[in-house]
Amino acid sequence: MKSITIRKSIRKYTSEEVSDALLHTLLEQATRTQTMGNLQLYSVVVTRDASMKARLAPAHFNQPMVTGAPVVLTFCADFRRTTLWAENRCASPGYDNILSFMNAATDALLYCQTFCNLAEEQGLGLCFLGTTVYMPQQIISLLELPKLVFPVATITLGWPDENPELTDRLPLDAILHTETYHDYTPERIDDCYAAKEALPANQHFVAINHKETLAQVFTDIRYTRKDNEALSETLLEALRQQGFL
Repeated sequence: MKSITIRKSIRKYTSEEVSDALLHTLLEQATRTQTMGNLQLYSVVVTRDASMKARLAPAHFNQPMVTGAPVVLTFCADFRRTTLWAENRCASPGYDNILSFMNAATDALLYCQTFCNLAEEQGLGLCFLGTTVYMPQQIISLLELPKLVFPVATITLGWPDENPELTDRLPLDAILHTETYHDYTPERIDDCYAAKEALPANQHFVAINHKETLAQVFTDIRYTRKDNEALSETLLEALRQQGFL
């Protein structure tokens, strides 16, 4: 079993295919993950066709692993199947609301993470694409997602063709709160981020972006207020379109 302590995001893959048999086994095994009310409020769209991957790529800022991976998996929050089941069994569903989206999104992300763990145990490499919720309408249109189905995560999957360095993580004390939440003092912030900020790679990142601190790289360049607000509007509009608002 591959240890979680050495897991890495893989963005380059060999040309070897991931068989349907292996993929379906992993997807089926992942269904044993936690799920609200035992409803399994998720679906996954498997993309193998090169032309479809090329059409998906712009929704993910044309990151090369989208077209370079043998398989792209889009994990969706799905209350449509449960709603149709209810309607076909003389029941009255009420799942066209934000709480239902949150429950389905949680289900989908838990399923996605379980799948990732199982896939990596088999030696597969993968990369989680956070861009899925940035331009969801493009993905919805391309994958023909109906009402009450919403993309929340994308995984590129294949056999690794690289062995990147481990990325840094915050110390446990940075995320751990005992009994109640203990807010962060300036001194605790220093302790949480000292090691990250001291890494030569991150110091280089600050220098080449002409910033004073690593935090400024994130707030001013990578995840800006302007972009966050614009993408939030896009997300809200897509949620309305899919019937969750």
